[in-house]
Parts: sequence; structure tokens; C-alpha cells
Amino acid sequence: MKYILLVHHNEDNFARLPETEQHQMREESVRLANQIHAKSQYVDAAPLQPTAMTTCVRVREGKPIVTDGPFVETREHLGGYYLVDVKDLDEAIAIAGRIPGARLGAVEIRPVVNLPGLPQKD
Repeated sequence: MKYILLVHHNEDNFARLPETEQHQMREESVRLANQIHAKSQYVDAAPLQPTAMTTCVRVREGKPIVTDGPFVETREHLGGYYLVDVKDLDEAIAIAGRIPGARLGAVEIRPVVNLPGLPQKD
């Protein structure tokens, strides 16, 4: 079953960490991705650019409305994700608990719907 692990944290708090600690957390994230890849649980993962780079699109009355910034005003934002293919929720929880960003914020775990007809990755 596929789950997306959405890493939420306060990007200002992350930016205030010493550069060495930021680098260490990124390296830890890469190691985790490689470890779950070795167990055939890895599908994809990536950090996201800061919220200042965000653009939102809403369609109202058939017309797109484009705004800068994240969808919601909050102190914690979506900072990255892991897409995993695991046996069950317990395995997803175990991986989420190893994500460095969980120490700064939270990791939201959501099952992915297998929608027939979507293109498949090669």
C-alpha cells in the first residue's frame, strides 16, 4: 500500500538552526531514503522550496485565481514528502518516526488512492 508522508515544520525554526545541523538533517534524510529504497519501500521523496516560492491556484466561477504564498496561514508548513510503498500503516509509522523533520514538526501520513487510468511511472 502506498502512503505519502508529509513533513510539516516551521521553516523559520529550521533556518535558525546552525548550518551544520541543517546539513546533518538533510544527510540523514538522504540516508533514510536509501535505507527504505534498499527494502523496496521507497517510491519518491523531496524537500520543498520555502513557502515564499509558493503559488496557489483556485478556480472560482470557472476562472483561475492565482495568489502567492501557501494555502493556509500557519506557523508550520509542508516542507517535503516521502512516498513509500509498504505493507501497512505500522510500517509507514515506523518510517515517519525516522524522518528528521518529525523532530521539528510533524509527519502526516495519508494513504494514496490508486486511481485507475493515471499514467504509470516507467
